[in-house]
Amino acid sequence: MTHNAFRNIKILTLICGGLFFTGQAGAEDWPQFRGHNASGVSTASKHLPVEFSFDNKVLWSATLGKGIACPVISQGRVCATAVSDDGKFVVSCFDAASGKQLWRRELVTGKLPPIMPPNEQASSTPALDDHRAYVYFSTLGLMAFDLNDGRLLWKHPLPQPSYLMGWGAATSPIVFEDLLIFNQDDDLAPFLLALDKATGNVRWKTPRPEMLAGYAVPVICTAGGRTDIVVAGTGKLKGYDPHTGKELWSCNTLLRTIMTTPVVVDDLIYVTAQSYGDTARVLKYALLQWKDTNQDGKLDKSEVDPAFYKKFAEGDRNNDGFLVEDEIDAAFQAPTNMVGGGNILQAIRGGGRGDVSKTHLLWNLDDKSPSNIASPLVVENCLFVVKKGGISANYNATTGATFWGKKRIRNFGNYYGSPVAGDGKIYVIGENGFLVVMEQGPQLKILAKNDMGESCIATPAIANGRIYVRTLNKLYCFSAEAK
Repeated sequence: MTHNAFRNIKILTLICGGLFFTGQAGAEDWPQFRGHNASGVSTASKHLPVEFSFDNKVLWSATLGKGIACPVISQGRVCATAVSDDGKFVVSCFDAASGKQLWRRELVTGKLPPIMPPNEQASSTPALDDHRAYVYFSTLGLMAFDLNDGRLLWKHPLPQPSYLMGWGAATSPIVFEDLLIFNQDDDLAPFLLALDKATGNVRWKTPRPEMLAGYAVPVICTAGGRTDIVVAGTGKLKGYDPHTGKELWSCNTLLRTIMTTPVVVDDLIYVTAQSYGDTARVLKYALLQWKDTNQDGKLDKSEVDPAFYKKFAEGDRNNDGFLVEDEIDAAFQAPTNMVGGGNILQAIRGGGRGDVSKTHLLWNLDDKSPSNIASPLVVENCLFVVKKGGISANYNATTGATFWGKKRIRNFGNYYGSPVAGDGKIYVIGENGFLVVMEQGPQLKILAKNDMGESCIATPAIANGRIYVRTLNKLYCFSAEAK
């Protein structure tokens, strides 16, 4: 072999190696709840499986322990959380391709707060970047682990959230630039928080006193050359300056209870929500239904958590020891935000200043039936929603026109996980453990109904041609390449 020929082969080898490395570095991630910016859409995965189950097309699986947080993927690693049989909070990291466990960390939780099924203590979805895994747990606060070896890098304690209905914590952090953003909308002291993601130090904290309990994950929207953090909450969709936490705008068109997360496409923000009852059903009606244990039409202190005694006293205007009628709302619902229930599907343009309710709400479909928990999916100009009973609907994302309305997807039951999409297909997980695969588009076409083997609350993840499904106790990686 001549010197020149050897040199050319060496150069070609370096180029091919560089291309291979670039391909690996550019591998698809799903780094937070519903992937990039909570969209639920994979744009890179191809050849995703259609027919699969707990014993078919399983590339690998792992037993985690009980939990409902979604799996997340970054740098070829998948992280998941659980509560072990002996009551410890567990963070696990696996090789995303092989399922090999790379590290596992157990933390003592202390006394766990009450929680209402189907919620579980390990319910908050982690957020990942290239170097760290960021995790929230109600009794421990926010934590950062080294993604490579699982070392605990920092821990930031937070006040435990309090919920009038006893729902329990389930909010998830996101990463934006050098910040870790976390929204805690509870019924006691809601706030939006930004930490330095490298150190855990507080950059800013913004109170949200008008909010009631909700679980919307913050999303990022760039409009008019400005990038905002957008958070849906009681009655209002708000935009914040990510560098200061200052509120920039508010669209006051939402409902009393918001558990779904908005979806952002370009400068449009799509919000779908169901809050039980009509627009006149403010908080007092829900509290009297669920907390008035003796059904005497009023609340006394024994019927609320001690964390709310101060609020109770503020609402008890005549000091008779009971809350009745408007006293209930005065105690727990902000006077500037006395919104009720209903159903909404809205398209709102991001940006603006101040109250944008009349200028940025593009359309509102208030006679439809979105889910109260499963977030919407917007892909290829279709806005897809699914709710209890397996009832689905699909709308034109530009105009709000109906492609189909209130059609079942052949899987009766509850839907707590949100739909995701990739490779021209939509994947819809049901609490009963069946995952329906649909063809993406304006026509309803069901491709498969797949058995996951046990209850599923968590939203699936898609990355690098694989689907990751977290059941109540296990994590599955499904792939067309598996047997």
